[in-house]
Amino acid sequence: MLFPYALLDALRAAPATPAFEHAGRTVSRGELLDLIRRLAGAMADAGLGPGRAVAVRTAVTPEAFAAQMAAHALGCRVVGIRPGYAPAQLAHVLGMDVDAVLVDPATAAPGLFVRPVLSLGPCAGAVDLLAHPDDGRPLTVTARPDDVAALVFTSGSTGRPKGCAITYRALTEHWAWQPRVWSPVAATFARDFERYLLFGTLASMVVMEFVAPCLLGGGTAVIPEDDGRPMFPYAIERYRITGSIITVPRLFQLLRLLEEEPADVGSLRALMVSGSPISARRLAAAAERLGPVVYQGYGQTEAGNVAMLTPEHIAAGRGLDSVGRPHPGVEISVRDEDDRELPPGRTGEIHVRSPYLMSGYWGDEEETRDTLRDGRLRTRDLGYVDEDGFLHLAGRTRDVIMVNAMVVYAGPIERVLTAHPGVDEAYVAGAPDEATGEAVHAFVVPSAGRAPDPAALSALVRAELGDDSVPKTITMVPGVPVAASGKPDKRALLARHALSNL
Repeated sequence: MLFPYALLDALRAAPATPAFEHAGRTVSRGELLDLIRRLAGAMADAGLGPGRAVAVRTAVTPEAFAAQMAAHALGCRVVGIRPGYAPAQLAHVLGMDVDAVLVDPATAAPGLFVRPVLSLGPCAGAVDLLAHPDDGRPLTVTARPDDVAALVFTSGSTGRPKGCAITYRALTEHWAWQPRVWSPVAATFARDFERYLLFGTLASMVVMEFVAPCLLGGGTAVIPEDDGRPMFPYAIERYRITGSIITVPRLFQLLRLLEEEPADVGSLRALMVSGSPISARRLAAAAERLGPVVYQGYGQTEAGNVAMLTPEHIAAGRGLDSVGRPHPGVEISVRDEDDRELPPGRTGEIHVRSPYLMSGYWGDEEETRDTLRDGRLRTRDLGYVDEDGFLHLAGRTRDVIMVNAMVVYAGPIERVLTAHPGVDEAYVAGAPDEATGEAVHAFVVPSAGRAPDPAALSALVRAELGDDSVPKTITMVPGVPVAASGKPDKRALLARHALSNL
């Protein structure tokens, strides 16, 4: 019963009920199942099957979701391409043993046409899967347990995306896709995601992780249209949304807009907050304003959802300064530098063991060996578990910034900046930011007699690393303070920046 069999079975069980709402139309579960079947046949005729890889760069549509499920039914490796990649990053991803690329009319771009291209609708130079004749062949799942089902990308320490390889076995055992073994919390999501706000990108592990309980639990995934207003809160009001995921910056925007111009968000029953840290005070304020609907989640692309704080915890005032308790099936251990497990209350590096961890980084055995040890994932995050089992985060072992819920490494930004002839030294640090969760701040020591243009430096970073890595501020400094360890004191640089902006 390999993934995605449970989804296909759920679609067959209730064919008349709506699965998607999009652009003024409703797609039933029966229609979605038939679309998956027809697309699987078209993909098979295009040469896709077990062990073959299809890179996917599409908008969020019912057809795009169906195409991904069709590829999975065939046993393909689905390589999710996030929007916003710089040309070099896109070329790196497409170089990961990709056999074909799937686009739609909204996303087709020259940089994608380096492999055979399939499309969902007419695109010049592509094979339109939707126009392929339907030969009526049945839909069967031909995936193999230990084949890689998906490559989901996170930023690499070199600035090149790292492909987290998730096997069919791991997805089959993933909590979100197995209704037969849903925990009470997962079953609650399935009930409360009756009308789930689906947005962003289907290349996101989090997006796919939370659309699962909606569709498997009988709900409808609602894909909002852009009406020129912020999605939160106005899409919730317009579509009577009952469940959604939300980043911390968007949560702050939601609360601010509700103060300025009240909107009806009373339909909400579950709102999962994730992507970057949030203070206990702001979390409690969100729950007070929105009601007992707020969850907080902690996870990683490599591991999926790791821990969760529930509305019940928040209402009881328990663990508000934590990220909750481990999700069922997830084991957390906190370990010291010698890999010894630490007792509750002691801070160390957080390690995770679960049946749905990635199997490794595609094509990077050295990084895989350093990250996966004895079946445990090194998260590179620091924290501790208290006596009640709540996980508390205390920092990071790596120099990263969380921008719009995306991991951004400081090192590649520093290297790009110092490649400019007007820059002698560059130091990058992150600081909390209500707009993006955290923001990148760069401190540059100019070369003698030079005054580099911050706009040119920003453009250089954007071209090499993409929008998320562009510093919010670039400050020229005569030199960098040094900590007692002899290393550059980035905290002192941030403190100096904060003082200058008072």
